[in-house]
Amino acid sequence: MPSFKTRADRAAYIDRRLAELYPDTPTPLAHADAYTLLVAVVLSARCTDKKVNEITPALLALGATPAEMARVPVAEIQRIIRPCGLSPQKARAISGLSLILVEKHGGCVPRSFEELEALPGVGHKTASVVMSQAFGVPAMPVDTHIYRLAHRWRLTTGRSVESTERDLKALFPREHWNQLHLRMIFYGRAHCSARSCDGTVCEICRFLSCKPRRRPL
Repeated sequence: MPSFKTRADRAAYIDRRLAELYPDTPTPLAHADAYTLLVAVVLSARCTDKKVNEITPALLALGATPAEMARVPVAEIQRIIRPCGLSPQKARAISGLSLILVEKHGGCVPRSFEELEALPGVGHKTASVVMSQAFGVPAMPVDTHIYRLAHRWRLTTGRSVESTERDLKALFPREHWNQLHLRMIFYGRAHCSARSCDGTVCEICRFLSCKPRRRPL
């Protein structure tokens, strides 16, 4: 078994192996355009992609464009999205960002991190997902799966999402980021979840000789 002495060694192996396991990287959230993806990502906070994909058709039947959604009462949005959790906050965010897109952006989703992160309910991770998956701009959205794997695979020691993101961007080629973050999510869900692997069970953890953790990330 090869020895991985540095983060760069581990990163190169992970990059190569995940590409072999997941040559195709479909976007997990069903969407038709940048706006419907933005809405889906807002809904996905503390909610599974599967549940979001079940909810969005009914929501988008009310309004599939910012102009249409801005006319839907917040209470009606909340009623539809209640199964996703955090429905009061998410309903206000979807209504508010839709209105801002109409009033300030000509009904279009802006193509910059700064403008996206200025929208209600849109943080850096949400903006990163939209920039990467809707517009093809290299980004590294760090969700719970990626945060856990980055630490388990000793790619970072950062204790924040921001520092983890910086470390991952420094380790992997920029042109790989968009596919890599999806591949890490796919692998984490299928093989290396917090419950299914303690750092010694899944293929990549075994190959990297990760140390078991009493409280796995």
